[in-house]
Amino acid sequence: MKAEIGIIGGSGLYSMPGFTEQREVTLETPFGMPSDAYVLGTLEGRKVAFLSRHGRGHRFMPTEINYRANVHGMKQLGVERVISLSAVGSLKEEHKPLDFVIPDQIPSVKTPQRSRPRLVSVPA
Repeated sequence: MKAEIGIIGGSGLYSMPGFTEQREVTLETPFGMPSDAYVLGTLEGRKVAFLSRHGRGHRFMPTEINYRANVHGMKQLGVERVISLSAVGSLKEEHKPLDFVIPDQIPSVKTPQRSRPRLVSVPA
């Protein structure tokens, strides 16, 4: 089964209501093993590949995640679009728990030698 949409879940997102016809697929990529097995299934009539970013049971710290393997595995499954969910805190009072925020700047982590991340603007 191929998937058209990939969902990478963050801490605490290990399953989704309405995600049916599930089966696990373990892949090896040119970048090594992804964080966990991909779970393929159907969500609202769409073929979806789900991956737990930190692995089930939160086995990997953020610096240990093989992001390239995770994304390459999605590509191997035929995924055309990836939705990556993350749970983070905020120092701004206007951002309350359960608020949904879409950033317009993302830290670039392409070169880990840099002492601080470079911000990249993302078109809205």
